[in-house]
Amino acid sequence: MGCKYTYFCPPMGGRKTPLPLISELEIVGAAAEGKAIGRWNEKVVFVAYAVPGDIVNVQVFKKKKNFLEGRITKLVKPSPLRLEPICSHFGVCGGCKWQNMAYADQLKFKEKQVGDSLTRIGKIALPEIYPIMGSEKTEYYRNKLEYTFSYSRWLTQEQVDSNEEIPERRGVGFHIPGMFDKILDIDTCYLQSDLSNQIRLHIKKLGIDHDLSFYNVREHSGLLRNLIVRTSTLDHLMVVVSFGADEEENIQMVLESLKSTFPQITSLNYVVNTKMNDTLYDQEIICFHGDDFIEDVMEDLKFKIGPKSFFQTNSLQAFELYKVTRKYAEITDSDVVYDLYTGTGTIANFVARSAKKVVGIESVPEAIEDAHVNSARNKISNTTFVAGDMMKILDEAFMAEHGKPSVIITDPPRAGMHEKVCEQILGSGAKTVVYVSCNPATQARDLAILDAKYKVTKVQPVDMFPHTHHVENVVQLKLK
Repeated sequence: MGCKYTYFCPPMGGRKTPLPLISELEIVGAAAEGKAIGRWNEKVVFVAYAVPGDIVNVQVFKKKKNFLEGRITKLVKPSPLRLEPICSHFGVCGGCKWQNMAYADQLKFKEKQVGDSLTRIGKIALPEIYPIMGSEKTEYYRNKLEYTFSYSRWLTQEQVDSNEEIPERRGVGFHIPGMFDKILDIDTCYLQSDLSNQIRLHIKKLGIDHDLSFYNVREHSGLLRNLIVRTSTLDHLMVVVSFGADEEENIQMVLESLKSTFPQITSLNYVVNTKMNDTLYDQEIICFHGDDFIEDVMEDLKFKIGPKSFFQTNSLQAFELYKVTRKYAEITDSDVVYDLYTGTGTIANFVARSAKKVVGIESVPEAIEDAHVNSARNKISNTTFVAGDMMKILDEAFMAEHGKPSVIITDPPRAGMHEKVCEQILGSGAKTVVYVSCNPATQARDLAILDAKYKVTKVQPVDMFPHTHHVENVVQLKLK
């Protein structure tokens, strides 16, 4: 049986000794980062896009002392768990590596990933882990996607081998995994509502029809650079177009075309970014049409989301995640709650009505501004938000000023918490800590530090991102 999909594989470079081609490797399990596992000559072999139970031929492209990495060259015998992916870009895009597996099986492997990380890395006593909470929606569940324009889109191996003439190379889509300058042109993405596809394809066609320049990341030139599309459960729609050059006439043409073609857009924004990197946090984003924000709702709370705001990208499942967080916090009306890495104050405002006071800390000043607005819009008066570097400001003086926390909720980025922040939590004396994580591996590392004074009492995995290897995990800790 041949391999239907052309799986992306990083170049092997100029090796003198050819790396092995492994015949009929049995895939025995799932691993981190969406890879699957086989074993060959007493070494672990990591293979992307394989499904446990597959028998595959694998070309090794990376050889280390204790493991190998390879790509599928032939699917010899498919696993009973294997499904036909719905996306035509599967195997190249890298965004939905488990789309070839039934959702129920994805959940089993994610639940196992959480357990393995906490036991193998954390090495601490654990209660029984609750069954993972699956997402009601498995397609079109994201409320935010970011696309990149390229003057010369990535060609698949199939296209290269065909020797077909491709006169138009401009495209817009996602980065090829691990390659900052290679963009895969996307026809249809099933992660966000189809309106997102329509907007992306409209700008692409407009750019080609009017011969606008698409961005060249190596030369740092080109007009059309990035596109952000954000949606909400209230049917609000935000579009942010990032231009790499200050061509006023062409910019106005693109924006006017979007405004007239898509009346559904409630917030149309743009930025002229001529920096060497794509980040917009230090850039002025200009509202061209509509409001400069959109709103989303959670329970009876409304949240303002600006172009730079962080908001959980699966709104419906975020509601379930936050309900677990609030339940595990066990807040009473006498509790002072600290919400670390508060972002736009979503969790802080979500739990505030149960608490005496909530203090949110976040490093991004714009997010803190939104957090204040979100409290005011929801008539919540017992929240305080502070902008600053967590490991620098969360100290005894801060706690003396704002009150000692009796409950701490922490929801850090994928890298987890700095060791100093863990130490500050240990010194806080809080009776309960709730740790929300998007990376069970770094969470486990931090829990090992917190184990000096805190015992893990509850563990609840939550799937926010179907068809991907990502999983959220909520842990309740109690002061020993």
